[in-house]
Amino acid sequence: MQPETGINIMEEATVTENTSPAKFSRRTALAAGTLGALGLTLATATAGTAAPGAKAPKPTLEFRADGTFKVVQFNDTQDDEQTDRRTIELMEKTLDQEQPDFVVINGDVINGGCDNELEVQQALNHVVGPMESRQIPWAVTFGNHDEDSAALSGMTEAKMLAFLQSYEHNSNADNIEGLTGTSNTQLLIQSSKAKGKTPAFGLWLIDSGRYAPERIDGQDFSGYPTWDWIRMDQVSWYREQSIATERKYGAKIPSLMWGHIALHEHRAMWFDSIDSRTDTDHTRALTKHSIVGERNEDECPGPFNSGLFNAFLERGDVKGYFVGHDHINSYVGNYFGVQLGYAPGAGFGAYGLPGADRNRLRGARVFELDENHPGIYKDTRLVFANDFGIDLTANRQTTVPALPINTGKPGKPGKK
Repeated sequence: MQPETGINIMEEATVTENTSPAKFSRRTALAAGTLGALGLTLATATAGTAAPGAKAPKPTLEFRADGTFKVVQFNDTQDDEQTDRRTIELMEKTLDQEQPDFVVINGDVINGGCDNELEVQQALNHVVGPMESRQIPWAVTFGNHDEDSAALSGMTEAKMLAFLQSYEHNSNADNIEGLTGTSNTQLLIQSSKAKGKTPAFGLWLIDSGRYAPERIDGQDFSGYPTWDWIRMDQVSWYREQSIATERKYGAKIPSLMWGHIALHEHRAMWFDSIDSRTDTDHTRALTKHSIVGERNEDECPGPFNSGLFNAFLERGDVKGYFVGHDHINSYVGNYFGVQLGYAPGAGFGAYGLPGADRNRLRGARVFELDENHPGIYKDTRLVFANDFGIDLTANRQTTVPALPINTGKPGKPGKK
């Protein structure tokens, strides 16, 4: 896919004067071997009423005694069994500095370069090992590239999920029968103040899919983005789970959500416009939407607006939705009360900026929660490989493949 010309805004949100920046050619996506269901089920629950089957989970995570909780987002680790050593170094140094309570790898955990099941397991093991060795709870969302090697390796997302769930500290939910996507997950964080199973905050993980189908009603997608989109049954699932959670606990639970592919609203926020995309539009958006960060390539959502943001507005519990997918974007802003943002790509083996700057934006996003802060969600910030003195040379530096570890998670034997 050839994206449109990007606008580069530095982390301090200073507007560039360059009116003709060079185009960036995004890595061409591989054709998907399998497609998810269209998921066109309409939401049937009315406001305040959860659909049959919706059931709020119990808290599985806990705020610290001082009321704090920290989340780290990595995304696009996107490599094969010979993972670039600097990806692991970035993850380890971020974890050691930040000491998070939870980690999400937000899609494109691996790429299509694995030739068999063992190599897929090795690639996954490399990037979950830093959390496992530190006993930090973690989970993944799936991206468009995770299943690219399935034709050769036989490792579908379902098989990858089973392998990942075998690790002791994994928090991914099982697949829900009939629901589009792999491991759509709702997690609740136990309050440090209230007794019993009383959640103070929530974390949502949603599968934004892989690639659009070849045709719908005989019409192809020539001229349209060919990425996937969050389907209506998933929007309904979020809405119904949100309602069920409010009913069970007597209040809406403020939350954050992660999905791999950006929403159309990310682009609308950047330009403060649906139709116009000029420097003047963005200058207006900087103040209106409190935008900071860089946009070095076009957002790459699917061809259709999922309606997920509209559900956020209706429910009022999701305070931020964060993505990856577009490796060299790092911005965040407030779009009508909901933060929309990126973490830059963490994987040194995946595409980055052009030329010698290839690895300048490798990094992670950190989220600070505090029960003593109004709304609990304080804010978010970025850390970069450069902050840790990691080599940013524009080359590839692979690791030696390691066998998957035998985790022995109770009830789910580890894979050898």
